[in-house]
Amino acid sequence: MPATFDPLDASPRATLATAALPRRVRRLLEQLYALVSDEIAPQMERMLAEFEQQLFRQADQARNPGLQSGYLETLRLVRLRRSDLIPRYLVGLEAELSRVREAAAEGTSRSAASAAPEFRELRLVEDSEIDEATVLRSLASRHESRAGLGLLLLGQRFGVLAGAPAFDSERLPVGPHRLIRRFAQACQPLQIPLESRLDLYRVFDQQVMLGYSALVESMNLLLARDNVLPSLSFVPLRARPSAQDKPAPAPRAEADTDTDTDTAAETAREPGAAPAPAAGPRPHTAWTAAAAAPAADALDFATLQRWLSERRDLVEKLRPRPPQADAPPAPPALATGELIELIAGLDEAAGRGAQPLRKIADLRQALLAQRRAAGAEAALSREDGDVFELLGLLFDEIDQRLRGDAVISNLLNRLQTPLLHAALRDRSLLAADGHPALQLLNTVAEAGARWTPAEEADPQLHEPLRQAVEHVVEQRGSAQAFDSANQRLQEHLHALARKAEVAERRHVEAARGKEKLELAKRRAQQALSDLVEQGTGAGQRLPRFVQTLLSQAWTDVLTLTQLRHGEDSEAWQRQLQITGQIVAANQGGGARLHGLDSDIEHALTLVGYHGDDARAIARQLTVGPATGEDAASRTELAMKLRQRSRLGEDGAAAAATAPRAPLPPRDEREQACFERLRALPFGTWFEFVQNQQGDAVRRRLSWFSPVTDNALFVNHRGQRVAEHSLDALARMLARGQARIVEQERNRLVDRAWHAALDALRGFGGRGRDEPPERPA
Repeated sequence: MPATFDPLDASPRATLATAALPRRVRRLLEQLYALVSDEIAPQMERMLAEFEQQLFRQADQARNPGLQSGYLETLRLVRLRRSDLIPRYLVGLEAELSRVREAAAEGTSRSAASAAPEFRELRLVEDSEIDEATVLRSLASRHESRAGLGLLLLGQRFGVLAGAPAFDSERLPVGPHRLIRRFAQACQPLQIPLESRLDLYRVFDQQVMLGYSALVESMNLLLARDNVLPSLSFVPLRARPSAQDKPAPAPRAEADTDTDTDTAAETAREPGAAPAPAAGPRPHTAWTAAAAAPAADALDFATLQRWLSERRDLVEKLRPRPPQADAPPAPPALATGELIELIAGLDEAAGRGAQPLRKIADLRQALLAQRRAAGAEAALSREDGDVFELLGLLFDEIDQRLRGDAVISNLLNRLQTPLLHAALRDRSLLAADGHPALQLLNTVAEAGARWTPAEEADPQLHEPLRQAVEHVVEQRGSAQAFDSANQRLQEHLHALARKAEVAERRHVEAARGKEKLELAKRRAQQALSDLVEQGTGAGQRLPRFVQTLLSQAWTDVLTLTQLRHGEDSEAWQRQLQITGQIVAANQGGGARLHGLDSDIEHALTLVGYHGDDARAIARQLTVGPATGEDAASRTELAMKLRQRSRLGEDGAAAAATAPRAPLPPRDEREQACFERLRALPFGTWFEFVQNQQGDAVRRRLSWFSPVTDNALFVNHRGQRVAEHSLDALARMLARGQARIVEQERNRLVDRAWHAALDALRGFGGRGRDEPPERPA
């Protein structure tokens, strides 16, 4: 289909055939262009057909003839000029690819120029003023997040083609930003209204960009087959071995997740904050649970059986028993397969209501009772009984680490039977490091030990946990079921962690904005105080009402000017000059200011005062003390000022920042806690004691200001829940009302298993001088 172009655009078209590129680079770019065009062109045809149908439906459902005629006119324009849209888009795409080396050379300067936007004017906009660039950017950002890893690899490969550093997503010729922006440029000749153009962008997003992630993977495969970084892959950072497992220090490239979080927090810290201490226990900063430590020498099932046997022998020796004549014969042992069937039947008959964590010993007795009810005495074999006993020790230790969450207790009860199925089939499950069954058990148990209050229960977490548990219950604890359920659950948990990080980042940006406002307000108050002190003579003071107007209304004007323009601007110097004239005019014998009423009134309207109030305040500031003014009007104006919120704060914030009684100086312990707080990385978790029973809730220190000492805390979902000053937080730490959560070496299930093994070894007849074996 031939393409038509604007007659005013007489510049020669850049094509891959005429581009000054090496032969191999040109061939690869031509293959990429063919791949993208073959994928996009048919989809754009369907997009245009869908958009025409949408316009026809909008015209048919229009409420008045004017809207109907507008939709029909848009439909006529689209049908008249749609033949040029796809060729124009593909020609622009080819031009982008042909200039790949020019874009690489100019990328640095362009990014530097666009990195620091300047705000010359702040104004309110109507709802109809829609920023088209914002819509395009949001569409591109969504696809960038979906295909993030593929775009990262593709940017590296395009850097090889361009002979330059790796391309980021915004400069990638086939990236989502360029593709969507190129489509917007191709739509301009359609000359359709903005509302219809935004609808067309949404249809493009739904029809054409739907399979963009798969297209990125296809482009990576094409370049990899042609030996453009064929071995390029993403390698996640691995956990660093601890000092007990490996004496040599771990290399920097193998830092764990918390190290990355700490480093990122330190780089984001404002100037003036103390660096994090290098020694001592590390605070916990990650959103998710700690990764499992590397396993040492694994314990086999025979060793565990020997320890259990030694413990049973010791208990038998210590238990007094009366002499018996003849012991009854032992009942026959159940086969393992029959035992698994009995466990499944018992689980199906179990209740589904709110229950505490069930004991494995109770489950064992219920199985034997069910067997006796069927008219046959039976017992468990030694191996099967040891599996029950080991799992019972593990669940007893887990129960001590839970917080009484009924939902999590029910899930753990449901998880007991598939774990028994898996452990009876594979008796080395408990000694296997990183087994999917133990990973799923740890995820569910960690959800019950998150130190989250009942009012902050997260239904978005409980539902995927329930689905994972029900999946392994239905599959009778197969290894594949545990693996698939755990994988889906981890993906969901990582998605929740990303959402929490996004929410936290927004609150941090808001807190930084409040800090800038507070610093500007302090500077404005200081400047006003200096001007008043310079302008008043010895023994003279400004009228009280004028002082009130200056300290409230006019301070807000100075604060806004400081925020917008800074101290080196002409606007700031102008406001200082006006302030000095106001102070001079309100001295004894001062004359009325002429020509400043409009300037003062305009400045007051910028901080939110209505026209009448701004006019009245300007008149009070410029008349001087010699002019008599109605007392009733002053009283009315003073009441309005008292009821009005100051710039950048609401009623609650004003009450929170009200001056309080000064606290006594910090003692030595409180000062040490204060210094430690200033050295903590952002993202450190704290435990706050809520009552006398010692119940605690965990909060995350997202950010604090080294200037104002204000600290922001969020919960596990990234929502702002509290703000404390570092001074108050240090006093809480010193009194034990708050604690810093230290990084755990292992997961909850690993810690519970190690505690169970330590207790089991204590019964094993080992001397204190004999070094114990290290558990897995």
